[in-house]
Amino acid sequence: QVQLVESGGGLVHTGDSLTLSCAASGIVFSTSAQAWYRQASGKERELVARIGTGGIFDYGDSGKGRFTISRDNAKKLIYLQMDNLKPEDTAVYYCHVKDWNRVTAPEYWGQGTQVTVSS
Repeated sequence: QVQLVESGGGLVHTGDSLTLSCAASGIVFSTSAQAWYRQASGKERELVARIGTGGIFDYGDSGKGRFTISRDNAKKLIYLQMDNLKPEDTAVYYCHVKDWNRVTAPEYWGQGTQVTVSS
């Protein structure tokens, strides 16, 4: 059973940094892609950053320049380092995994963690 549990969200001020963590279980990192998405109120969910099965890093427009995704293979943790936060970064941030080891390539989501950036 795959479980993704995010942590690290909270209320910060403009210009602050914050690191989100996602504890993954039941998934093999080397045959899956891990990502962070976010969804602001009234908007669609969007890709922030992704690590592909080949270790290739991919950033959505929202994550380029200020956000860094990383992972700890041994601890099965996925991180999102967010620097110079802005009010427009306010959203629920979701951990996401796509399991390419299975024929159907199922996708899994965490429950989300709220990040609020005050001006």
